[in-house]
Amino acid sequence: MPKTSAGTLLYRFTREGLEVFLVHPGGPFWMNKDAGAWSLPKGEYVHGEDPFEVAKREFTEETGFAPPGGNWIPLGEIRQAGGKVVTAWAIQGDCRAEEIKSNPFSLEWPPKSGRMQEFPEVDRAAWFSLEEARAKILPAQAAFLDRLAEHLGERV
Repeated sequence: MPKTSAGTLLYRFTREGLEVFLVHPGGPFWMNKDAGAWSLPKGEYVHGEDPFEVAKREFTEETGFAPPGGNWIPLGEIRQAGGKVVTAWAIQGDCRAEEIKSNPFSLEWPPKSGRMQEFPEVDRAAWFSLEEARAKILPAQAAFLDRLAEHLGERV
């Protein structure tokens, strides 16, 4: 059975148009990666958990912000290159990307050193236009951008 994750795609409208909120994974593996490395805030869940509730919980854990209330848009599922199945919902809202506060995780670093270090799950966040987001997001997750744009009647 593949791993499963659920996430939230926060979006807003500015004078420049539609923008989406993406996060960059923390830790040494992702430190020098940018294009194709960003994601919507998401997290894994186990069979029996409600993916929608997981999406909201993980948004808070990875950003420090509570997801806004309002009309949630189901964006369906995608399968990432490694096989993980991600289910997502979109919600309109706003937050200050530079003020995120992410939960930490522990990792033996450097490898085989016996030394455990803590890293944030997410080391930064930003707002992007759809065009910018398409260049930043993990390739499989770009389908969520398309589905949101289609739902909102925006140009893809």
